[in-house]
Amino acid sequence: MDLKAKFKEIDRRYIYLMIGLAAILPLLFPLGLPIGVTQEAKDLYDKIESLEEGSVVILTFDYYPSTLPETEPMSYAAMRHMFRNNLRVITLTTIPLGSLSVMENVVINVANEFDKVYGIDYVNLGYKYGYQAVMLGMGRNIKDIFPYDNYDNPLDSLPLMQEVKNYDDVDFLFVVSDNATVEYWVSIVNAQFGLPMGAGVTAVMAPRCYSFLQTKQMVGLLGGMKGAAEYESLSENYGWATIGMGPQSIIHFLIIFFILIGNISYFATRRKGR
Repeated sequence: MDLKAKFKEIDRRYIYLMIGLAAILPLLFPLGLPIGVTQEAKDLYDKIESLEEGSVVILTFDYYPSTLPETEPMSYAAMRHMFRNNLRVITLTTIPLGSLSVMENVVINVANEFDKVYGIDYVNLGYKYGYQAVMLGMGRNIKDIFPYDNYDNPLDSLPLMQEVKNYDDVDFLFVVSDNATVEYWVSIVNAQFGLPMGAGVTAVMAPRCYSFLQTKQMVGLLGGMKGAAEYESLSENYGWATIGMGPQSIIHFLIIFFILIGNISYFATRRKGR
């Protein structure tokens, strides 16, 4: 039996089993793999670190539940970093499908960890339809777009929002996104209102965002689960992204191994044929 025939007879279920074990075992027994930090992630972390206590930051949850493994760890890491530094946070989402409940879970959980008081240390604006109009309107007056917060409290009744009228009263914008809304935050809020910003995006979106770093329209960028793990490492607050890097790394190595075996089989068979 030649080499090609041997590889053809491998039961694909064994391959599925290997992938399954590669995903499960590192979760049960974390490998503690080193995480290299990119300059883009460090720049974003350093910007948040440089903000004075009491500074106001807008954190957006512009992602769908389907991308939670990549985006939710970024939101957790960002909120923990901000609250640890006693920054005041305004949260909102421009995505209607599921993001509102995701945002509430993250905000409430992290606020409870740091004993933050709603209305003073943080405000959840919730969701409003029409993201371009929302972004432009907030530049004039946030209360025109969000007269009430996510819990139907008038914004005028919240101490934090009594100090914040528009982007002029905000020190930084942190966008977590899995879609093109990040480009609108850049083209509208940064370009027209001059609000400094950074972003955390999915791995497939990261390449298209590097141009914003080159034009200085973003101060930093997190890309995918790796970016989230980098931010967790920088802030020394390890979470699911750091844990998830083990299975992701092992599966990537396994896929490379299968590709090498397939190519070796192909070239060996072709050489034998000659």
